[in-house]
Amino acid sequence: MARVASLYLPQLAIERLRRAERPAAPPERPWSIAPVLPPGIDAAAPPGACSVPRGGGWRPGARWAQGDALGRKAEAEHIARLPAHRRPPMRELGRRSETADHPFRAMPPDEGGRARVPAPQLAPAHPSWGRPTILIERVGQREVVTAACPIALSLDLVPGMAAAHARALVGDLDVHDADPEGDAAWLDRLALHAVARWTPVASPSRTDGIWLDLTGTSHLFGGEARFCRRVLHFLAKLGFTGRIAVAGTPGAAHALARYGGEAVVILPPGQEAAALAGLPLAALRFEPSALAAAARFGLERVGDLYPMPRGPVAKRLGLASVNRLDQALGRAAEPIVPVVPFEAPEVSRRLLEPIATPEAIARVIADLVDDLVLVLQGRGLGVRAARIVAERVDGADQHLAIGASRATRDPRHLVRMFTLRIDRLEPGLGIEAMHLIVPHSEPLGARIAGALIPDGNAPPDLAPAIDQLAGRAGEDAMFRMGLEPSDVPERAVRRLGPLVDPVGWPAWKRPVRILPRPELLTHVVALLPDHPPRRFTWRGRVYPVVAGDGPERIHGEWWRTDRELWAVRDYFRVEVEGGQRFWLFRRGDGVVPETGDLSWHLHGFFG
Repeated sequence: MARVASLYLPQLAIERLRRAERPAAPPERPWSIAPVLPPGIDAAAPPGACSVPRGGGWRPGARWAQGDALGRKAEAEHIARLPAHRRPPMRELGRRSETADHPFRAMPPDEGGRARVPAPQLAPAHPSWGRPTILIERVGQREVVTAACPIALSLDLVPGMAAAHARALVGDLDVHDADPEGDAAWLDRLALHAVARWTPVASPSRTDGIWLDLTGTSHLFGGEARFCRRVLHFLAKLGFTGRIAVAGTPGAAHALARYGGEAVVILPPGQEAAALAGLPLAALRFEPSALAAAARFGLERVGDLYPMPRGPVAKRLGLASVNRLDQALGRAAEPIVPVVPFEAPEVSRRLLEPIATPEAIARVIADLVDDLVLVLQGRGLGVRAARIVAERVDGADQHLAIGASRATRDPRHLVRMFTLRIDRLEPGLGIEAMHLIVPHSEPLGARIAGALIPDGNAPPDLAPAIDQLAGRAGEDAMFRMGLEPSDVPERAVRRLGPLVDPVGWPAWKRPVRILPRPELLTHVVALLPDHPPRRFTWRGRVYPVVAGDGPERIHGEWWRTDRELWAVRDYFRVEVEGGQRFWLFRRGDGVVPETGDLSWHLHGFFG
């Protein structure tokens, strides 16, 4: 079920102007009331200074303690004569003598449906506008009002009016040039903020608001109502007035946000037709010519179009008007084109003739890589993942992707990695266009000159070799072993990236390869409790032991499970006839029966 929110900023241009003209320091108060201070307190002292003279014995801030003892006794007698409900609260040992309210009772609940939090007021952050203000823009040979402050709107100065007419109506008028590019840039910034903080899909709508796709995201903020109040509070902090509406279609949300009459409008699913019936036709974003034609035929409300046949409506108002109506009612799709925080680098080549041979495809890939390197150098980026999209003549696209273990823009290295996988492309009847896209990139600055000079002491760069091996064997086949904070061997290792330097390895020896699950040994001959086995059988073969070392005792992790509360393993390194070396362990310490059943297991191999 789709849910779309439309955020409307009716005073965006004017409030941007007021925000830019906001004074750096708050204005001085035209009036002030001098506080009444007790005797002996200097009014010129800093407000944060202690009220007790230096060297005094009273605690800081106790201004009442500066009087004499007789005055304090009289004050106490006066308090004792008062009724109980009029006495001031007394404090004993840091506690109030009367009961206190619950500290969290005044806080709003976490869920939006449990209590109603009042919506923010639509009044701007600076209610005193002063002079009436308008913004004008030159349209052809005349200047037209594009925006007006609330005071100017109350004086019948509306957008679309001629600037000369507005100046004639109001003498003390503050006129500024409109900045539509700045308004659009601010909406783009707001949409990018919404993508980062509110919803993955957001898009500016005209020049006075943005669309937000709330499908599957509103529950993260406690519901749609709570999300709308949060957005309006955010705008109020910035000094902007806003309205927001949530509906099942972008057209319905757009209309209700501008003509709904409330700060927050949440329309239940399937109620678009009933909610839009009483709104004017301008709510559907009709063209001015379509609105003029509708006025000639006596059509004023959206509901007037419901019983009319589509053919006459399309003939008189235009096909675009019928499409707008269908989009608002959910009968036609209206996709939201989202803003993209980061545009992936991309280069393309269109071919004069289709190609199908490996040599020709490799030549085009090399040209694409050269073009891509220039783009990456200009943006200071390096490739971590790249993808080639080959458009075939029959319309079936072919994809070829590579990944780099470290950010790079070396053209020879990128071409080599693509060449290793070129056999995965199926040209079919021929490829007529190829696109090279970098969905994952990282910042990569220019290399210093010293890095280009070979140094015998410097470790070799393994990234090119790892990328080539990953291209042949697969990315999952390349990894390093890292250490996990665990004493149990099968839990103490994990896979790391092939270029990650593992740290924290224990000082004692560990086998090169560990079995995923220890295997049981049979016919074991050993002296308990401290000697390695003399002979054992594994997978039906008998192994006589010629040398052994141990034990290394490992206790179970009792905080994970109760079964390992008393568990003990004694590990031994043994060498058998033939030179093979194994890593064995015995369950139990050989003394306390609760530590294990004294069974032997093979866990790893050395060498």
